[in-house]
Amino acid sequence: MQLVELVWLVPLLPLLGFITLMFFGRRLGEPVAGWIATGAMGGSFLASLVVFAGMLGLEGGESGERIVQVKLFDWVVAGDFNVDIGLLADPLSVTMILFITGVATLIHLYSIGYMHGDPNFSKFFVYLNLFAFSML
Repeated sequence: MQLVELVWLVPLLPLLGFITLMFFGRRLGEPVAGWIATGAMGGSFLASLVVFAGMLGLEGGESGERIVQVKLFDWVVAGDFNVDIGLLADPLSVTMILFITGVATLIHLYSIGYMHGDPNFSKFFVYLNLFAFSML
């Protein structure tokens, strides 16, 4: 297994942060909800660093391009017709993933202090993780 094939972890961590905070955000309270959201984005950033490092070590295929397809599941299967859901990682998309997760992690970190004392602190981080997931 190549490191680039871990690209599925990058959007999964903000999604898990969103789901966790959606159900337990109010019970966890103000600082903990922010740190869980920031940890999910930080983990996503670290995963994108691993994928980026894996992309750098990848040799080009037949056409010299470095492209990795990761199949997640079959969406539609009808006889010989098959529609897969998956992720495609190439140097440009991995660079953008690295940029998005890095900036989003810094925004999450800044928002912990900025939203301090706000009655909708947990709800803000629920939506922030959902937005970060949708960008990825």
